[in-house]
Amino acid sequence: MNCEIAIFGAGCFWHVESEFRKLNGVIKTTVGYMGGKLENPSYDDVCTDKTGHVEVVQVVYEPKKISYENLLGLFWRIHDPTSLNRQGPDVGTQYKSVIFYYSKEQRKLAIKSKETLEKSAKFKKGIVTEITPALIFYKAEEYHQQYLEKRGLVTCS
Repeated sequence: MNCEIAIFGAGCFWHVESEFRKLNGVIKTTVGYMGGKLENPSYDDVCTDKTGHVEVVQVVYEPKKISYENLLGLFWRIHDPTSLNRQGPDVGTQYKSVIFYYSKEQRKLAIKSKETLEKSAKFKKGIVTEITPALIFYKAEEYHQQYLEKRGLVTCS
């Protein structure tokens, strides 16, 4: 099996992970932190809004079953990419909209999908989603993994 990795930040990682897990071709999801300056941050560290980390979901997927473009499609649908450092009631830099890419191809596809969405005029405000190279991924604490599933919940609210 030939797998690839994608990383998305779209607000609270519990909801984001739950949505990606539903996709056929997604092999595994892991919630964690990326983009900050502190090594091995904890949830409490990230919640201070001082580390620079974003709550993200690492998506391991099988490109023969699902394309990166399909993953991007879900990413754009499940959050508000016009909201800076906020998704719903969650406020802070850890909730920003971001795509971390691992390859030139992922970067190209992410930029193209963002430009297409901007041209569609679906949103009245500009899209603030960042597209940036992937950094070190720090796995979140175990109790955050598949948080909603473990509790029999469908959403965070």
